[in-house]
Amino acid sequence: MTIRPLSALALAVSAAVSLPAFASEQSESKGFVEDASANLLLRNAYFNRDYKDRTNDAKTWGQGFIGTFESGFTQGTIGFGVDAYGLLGVKLDSGRGRNYSAFFDTESDGHPVDDLSEAGAAVKLRFSNTVIKYGNQFPSLPVLAYDDSRLLPQAFTGTLVTSKEIEGLELNAGRFTGDSPMGDPARDPNRLKSIDVVGGRYTVSDDLSLSLYHSDVEDQFKKYYANVNYNLPFSERQALNFDFNIYRTKYDDGSTAAVAMGGDGQGDRNTIWSLAAKYSIGAHAFILAHQRNTGDAGYAYDFGDGGSTIYVANSYYSDFNLKDERSWQASYELDFAEYGVPGLSYKVAYVRGSNIDAGGESDGTERELFNQFKYVVQEGAAKDLSFKLRNSIYRADNNVGPDLNEIRAFIEYPLSIL
Repeated sequence: MTIRPLSALALAVSAAVSLPAFASEQSESKGFVEDASANLLLRNAYFNRDYKDRTNDAKTWGQGFIGTFESGFTQGTIGFGVDAYGLLGVKLDSGRGRNYSAFFDTESDGHPVDDLSEAGAAVKLRFSNTVIKYGNQFPSLPVLAYDDSRLLPQAFTGTLVTSKEIEGLELNAGRFTGDSPMGDPARDPNRLKSIDVVGGRYTVSDDLSLSLYHSDVEDQFKKYYANVNYNLPFSERQALNFDFNIYRTKYDDGSTAAVAMGGDGQGDRNTIWSLAAKYSIGAHAFILAHQRNTGDAGYAYDFGDGGSTIYVANSYYSDFNLKDERSWQASYELDFAEYGVPGLSYKVAYVRGSNIDAGGESDGTERELFNQFKYVVQEGAAKDLSFKLRNSIYRADNNVGPDLNEIRAFIEYPLSIL
């Protein structure tokens, strides 16, 4: 017997509302207009990927405008509301042969478009602490996560139910049939047939949380995800955190995702897991992580399930998610607030992957050195203005990937309109 995600969630919500719950969000609604908000994010982004093997470099610079509107809910037992967004990206510099398509789509002659725009909206209903939303939206779940790491965000079209009837427990279920990727104003250029998602996250205490999710991308794969996050505080200034993530993927026969990740398209499977240990002491944090792939193919994502659907430790420029790959990470984080510069942070990470099965090579390797500075203005007229500069130096065997150096620079300024 097959149970649809929305039906499964309906049963869970029915059981939940019969149990003691905390205050109802809907009962505290002030109104459609009274609880409404409108924001505009100004994002200036520069991207430079310098290839070292005679491949054309990718260099793009653009200005993005990301406007969002979220209404409140009408008062009553069931509240009604509307969310909407508008996106505009303007090319400041790029050219034929060096455009980066995740920023700007290309014309038929190979030149990047001068600008691109997109708009979307969704209607929403709320009963108690459960919200049903249908339309264009930005889902952020471990098995369906939109990508907002370039100029303009990815968006999806469909239905998502989010229920918080029990304190600490969030349940999600949905079905989406449209995928609008970054850099492309088309509503569904990849022709997503459907993706069903169901799962939840339970915060057991301030120091322990558990997650379990499932997704089914039609004609591509079925995916399961689990997470355990545990924090062990030693004092107000010291703590040790453990974060375990695992995905198990069963690829459909003939799946293009399986073939892209080294499978043969027939009965392919994959398991990828990571375990990270983070020791924090004052302004400093030290991280060690191990990540491992097993199965007939590597771990695939962004085949209808979003460009951020990789909740594992060793994901920077490279995701270290290739067939049979094993990788280790050592990283360090510094918060400069303790040294008189609040809002400034730094991270450096080194990751090395080995045992990669790629192109007939069974022990391929790749490695990455990652650096990132970020500063957020804390007060004054420019409060919340942020600057982020990240760099990756990546090297790999020939059958694994091209050697490159990458720079990404972002300046963002959020404006509250309503």
